[in-house]
Amino acid sequence: MTATPRFDPLALHFKTGAGGVVRAMPLIASPPRLISQNPQNLASPVARRTKLWDLSRHLHCSIVGTCLSTGELRQVLGKAGVVIDGASEHDLHGQGVLIAAQHDGAGKLLHKALDKRHRLAINQFEKAQTVEDVRALWREAVRRGDIPGAYWAGLTHPATTDALVREVFGEVHMLSHLVGAANRADIRRLSALEAENAELQEKLRRQQEQLRDGISARDARIRDLGALLARRIADNAGDGAPDETATEQATLARLVGDLERRLATERHRRASVEKRLERIVDELRQEREHRNTAEHREAALRGELEAVEANLASTAATDSETPALPVRLDGLLLLYVGGRPNQVSHLRALTEQLGAKFLQHDGGVEDRTGLLAGLVSRADMVMFPVDCVSHEAVAMVKRLCRQASKPYVPLRSAGLSSFMAALGRSDVTGLRASTAVSVQAAT
Repeated sequence: MTATPRFDPLALHFKTGAGGVVRAMPLIASPPRLISQNPQNLASPVARRTKLWDLSRHLHCSIVGTCLSTGELRQVLGKAGVVIDGASEHDLHGQGVLIAAQHDGAGKLLHKALDKRHRLAINQFEKAQTVEDVRALWREAVRRGDIPGAYWAGLTHPATTDALVREVFGEVHMLSHLVGAANRADIRRLSALEAENAELQEKLRRQQEQLRDGISARDARIRDLGALLARRIADNAGDGAPDETATEQATLARLVGDLERRLATERHRRASVEKRLERIVDELRQEREHRNTAEHREAALRGELEAVEANLASTAATDSETPALPVRLDGLLLLYVGGRPNQVSHLRALTEQLGAKFLQHDGGVEDRTGLLAGLVSRADMVMFPVDCVSHEAVAMVKRLCRQASKPYVPLRSAGLSSFMAALGRSDVTGLRASTAVSVQAAT
């Protein structure tokens, strides 16, 4: 009997066949190796950990995004001499993925930073002798929620095989989807947390005022009692009733001691309140950062929705066979890099309806990357979806556009809504107007 092949997402790509049916096609005859054996390691009697550049390029994106924070990656890129001033987190991530495959100073700096960051996990995994030992340590780390260190230590362990790498990579890939779903629940909690934080701050302000007034009153009372005690001692210094004087002094001493203990208690309570305030302020800062991220994403989605609604409204407002579209892009030559194969025909049809010409390059999956330079030189504008294009293709498109002084527009997703929203932007319509003027002048 022929064994049933297992599904391997790293060995497939998708292609549109007859009738628009999307089929999974093998990239190569056999699944790609995810670990490149180092000849020095094979010759050495002692097994060594796999280097970052010996791992498959398919793994570099998840390693950089999972095992290093943005601040740590920024430090590594700065030491490597990469220009990072004004770069976004996405640009920093792309640069990190590019240097991860390089066996040079930059790649070694990145590998060293990963080892330093996850030294504890690497020491724990060094106890493993077989692939099953590594798998057991990985399972235990997933159960504890300690993913970044275990991911790096497991991928680079000498006993790790391609099968285990695919298993670990698959779990981390699915966890990233779960984290994205959890962020939506965090956004829903944001308004309630903001209101609760404002209420706590107001309550804390009132408590601080009361505490300050109480401490001031107690300090004044202690000073008055101290002055009274000094006067009584001076007045009774020559009296013949030492027992009465000693009794009064003892009473006053007990009263002063009690007030001092109460003052110490209030000071301790005030310190606790101040620590709580610092914690609340830090939580408020984090929630505001989450809210800003959510607001930016909401604005992008709202713009895409408005573009779709405008297109639908213009289509419904006419009974002719050719609907009146909200914008016209006559004479514009648009290059689209990346995207999903099953949507290229829809993007092409929409572009041609707006009067523009449509060029497409898949970013290097089947089309040669050497064709990009010629396509960019022909196009008036370049667009690419950031969620469905390789890091190498994005870097090449940006470099070619800067060299040719051509504008490029990153799209939030490979969907039609993001594409339509980008076509309706003022900079795109302005480019359309300048292109039309150029065409008229040429004619």
